[in-house]
Amino acid sequence: MTIDVAPTEQAFGAFVRGINFAAPVDVGSIKAVRTAWLDHHVLVFPAQQLENDDLVRFAEYFGPIGEDPYFAPIEGHDRIAAIRRKADEIAPLFAEVWHSDWSFMQVPPAGTCLYGIEIPAQGGDTLFADQHAAWDAMPDEMRGRMSKLVAVHTAKRAYAKDGRYAEDTYKGSMDIRPSDSALETQTHPLIRPHPETGRLGVFGGSYVQDFDGVEVDEAEELKDELREWLARPEFVYRHKWEKGMVVLWDNRCVLHRATGGYEGYDRLLHRLTIADDADYYS
Repeated sequence: MTIDVAPTEQAFGAFVRGINFAAPVDVGSIKAVRTAWLDHHVLVFPAQQLENDDLVRFAEYFGPIGEDPYFAPIEGHDRIAAIRRKADEIAPLFAEVWHSDWSFMQVPPAGTCLYGIEIPAQGGDTLFADQHAAWDAMPDEMRGRMSKLVAVHTAKRAYAKDGRYAEDTYKGSMDIRPSDSALETQTHPLIRPHPETGRLGVFGGSYVQDFDGVEVDEAEELKDELREWLARPEFVYRHKWEKGMVVLWDNRCVLHRATGGYEGYDRLLHRLTIADDADYYS
């Protein structure tokens, strides 16, 4: 099997061709793909034709399936979640903020994969921001301040019972399950080494509520400064979807966000997170 890895013409990311995940893939090919994943952070696999079990097998090449604490699984499969929006839906767009999936966990996911099933004729791009590049380009003065911070992450603004996706206010088609567990907090260093490569990067995003030991007003200023810096155009890859694409990204060094612009079209992707497990690093 000859695998072709072609970098995008944007800030980062790569297209991977010559591999078919509708059937089992050999160990050597998976090692090559994992190396490309660590190098490029976002991988796009076009023209895949996958059943649900194929998508699960794909994810498990990179680690155990992760927990999705606030999504109900799709009918008939307890490990896949649906990212969906109906053509006539008027609810706020899901995940239209920069974030790393489930960063409020003690051990957040290593990665996420999405598989395109119903793709609008226009709009619906996914944006990705390279947080290694954000750190590498950060001015020394800003680095000095940010390197000392410990971020406090929480899901409460989104998934608490009175949050953005509260049952009595969210009228979208996704099966979201708010919970009191979203009120819990978890700390992570804002600047941390990647668990596999050791490369430093920013670990932030919209689940950051404040910073340990920092006054509220100062924390808000820091979050504003980070939001502006972390998504600068030179760090961003804008992904345009096609039916049958699988996209795999590294939550440990990449932020992402949804975009709209597909009113009048259905959109459906299937999603799995990949738990961070050192046994899979070799």
